[in-house]
Amino acid sequence: MALRIVLADDHAAYRAYLRSLLEAQADIVVAAEVADGASAVRAALDHKPDIVLLDLVMPGLDGIEATRQIVSHRTSTKVLALSLHSDAELVEAMSVAGASGYVLKTDPLPDLLRALREVSAGRPYFSTSLGGTDERSATSRAP
Repeated sequence: MALRIVLADDHAAYRAYLRSLLEAQADIVVAAEVADGASAVRAALDHKPDIVLLDLVMPGLDGIEATRQIVSHRTSTKVLALSLHSDAELVEAMSVAGASGYVLKTDPLPDLLRALREVSAGRPYFSTSLGGTDERSATSRAP
C-alpha cells in the first residue's frame, strides 16, 4: 500500500520539484499540495494522509500551530517538519507541538525518504544534520 503524503510549503516551484521526486517512488503518492498552514490542516482532515510534510514558515498559520491543530484531531496522520531552519528552538517547538520528525530541505533525497518511511512506521526521525539527533531519537524511542 502506498504512503499517502500531503505537501505543505508556500513555494510552488519547490512543491512541484518535491512532488516529482516523491512520486518517482513506487510506494509514495502525493494526495494534495497546499501553500499555507490553514490549508494543511484542512487537507489533513479531508485527505487523511499518512503524513503531512510541513514547512515551518508559511503565510497565516505557521507550521508549529498547524502541527498542533493536525495532531489535536487525533487522527492517524503524522506530521514531518520540513524546513531550512535547524535552530534547536524550532526543532523543540515542533516536537512539543506533536511532529513525529524534522528534516532539513538541504538533506539529500535518501534521507527524506528514510524520514518518511520511519515516521510512517511510527518511529521518530530527526535529520542527522541537527545537533543531538542520535540522543533525541534514542530518547524518543525509549518505552
